[in-house]
Amino acid sequence: MENTKILENRYRILFAVLIGSMLGPIDASVVNIAMPTFSKVFNAPVTTVSWVSMSYLLVLSSLLLTFGRLGDLVGYKSLYISGMGVFTASSLFCGLARSIYVLILFRALQAAGAGMMMAVAPAIITNTFPKNERGKALGFNAMSVAVGLAIGPSLGGFLLTYYGHSSIFLINIPIGILGVILSYNVLPVFEGSKKEPFDIEGAFLAFVFLFSTLTFLSKGQEFGISSLKSVILILLALFSFIFFVVREKSYSHPMLDLTLFKNRMFAASNLSCLLNFTAQYMMIFLMPFYLSGSGFSSKEIGIIMTAFPLTVLLVAPISGILSDRLGSLILSTTGAGICTLALLFLSKMPLNIKATDVIIRLIMFGIGNGLFQTPNNSSVMGSAPKDKQGVASGVLATMRNTGMVLGTALSGGLLSIRQNYHLRILPGSSNINQLAFIYGIKDTLLLAALIDLLCLLASSTRGRNEEKG
Repeated sequence: MENTKILENRYRILFAVLIGSMLGPIDASVVNIAMPTFSKVFNAPVTTVSWVSMSYLLVLSSLLLTFGRLGDLVGYKSLYISGMGVFTASSLFCGLARSIYVLILFRALQAAGAGMMMAVAPAIITNTFPKNERGKALGFNAMSVAVGLAIGPSLGGFLLTYYGHSSIFLINIPIGILGVILSYNVLPVFEGSKKEPFDIEGAFLAFVFLFSTLTFLSKGQEFGISSLKSVILILLALFSFIFFVVREKSYSHPMLDLTLFKNRMFAASNLSCLLNFTAQYMMIFLMPFYLSGSGFSSKEIGIIMTAFPLTVLLVAPISGILSDRLGSLILSTTGAGICTLALLFLSKMPLNIKATDVIIRLIMFGIGNGLFQTPNNSSVMGSAPKDKQGVASGVLATMRNTGMVLGTALSGGLLSIRQNYHLRILPGSSNINQLAFIYGIKDTLLLAALIDLLCLLASSTRGRNEEKG
């Protein structure tokens, strides 16, 4: 009877989950637009203001595994609603903040709330929809993320212009309250394994490993690779990872069951996710600089870049429906191949580019990404046992966020190296700096294409048997 009721209400449940899935991407993209405003309002240097975004990303990425496992233990509904409540309340305090340091603190708390929702959203969807509709439902979830990324910059610009910086946080409050009420009323209670103890030591070691690794990737170049800060971060990451693996192998109720990675589908799909998002965020980081260096205005750049998420928005649900019939192997591998070609074409663009040249390539990348993501997500969730859906969801989200950080870090570091190389070999001219900059971006986009080629190879090894049962 309970399963029948869940099946009847599955689209109401999906809608409640989509609210949370949209809130995070909208908030992240809006805040990125507001960085210069924060610097002026709080009279703070750019290095300090960058932590408004960085604190959110680091805390979110470092806690996803923990929240995924916690969802398996306490139940997905309670954790999801708690996350939306924390996100909504911290949005209020972010809007009321009168100090940049207070804002950074509550952005970290906001990230914890977003992490609770993000870590269990795919698990809720997977447990709500039958196998033959799972891809379609996860496709709508991917679409909601794309919608958030697409409308965030425009919404942020409007709110900042007419209502000030506080409004970009305060707008989350009515949406969050609606989300909490709806989730409380429609989400089914998925009983957790409450008799199992929570692996506090494993959770702490996972947090230290992820936080130190991501901080090094994000700030290592700024600190200096051989600086004391970087060395400490590397050692923390190394030793916490070793102790984490030893702990999880020896503990009877580990936070992360490492035997999950013996499943080829689970391991290959997660590796593919990491590589795909690394290449994707290299492109996202580099293209605004490329377009700016080619003479496009900020407004034109915003319009051009929207081509990518809008395409994903359209393709992801279709890809999800197809994956329910065809499986993930063909679709995800084909999508990775299209992404590889799109990045290759972006790296080979002529110096005097037209907007249409870029938009066509970004649409191509969006088609590949939309084809890849939803089937890949479905294969991760389908290859994990039902009592490990939360932690599987957490692993997937961790791979995604780690790829974002890694892609951004690789872009900045490699761009600097290649720009200096081209400054040495190009013949002297009045625009040598601009040319070296553009050529450096083109080289880095070529590396992104190679990373997506590795994604294709990883995806092709996943096999066809997706359902764990």
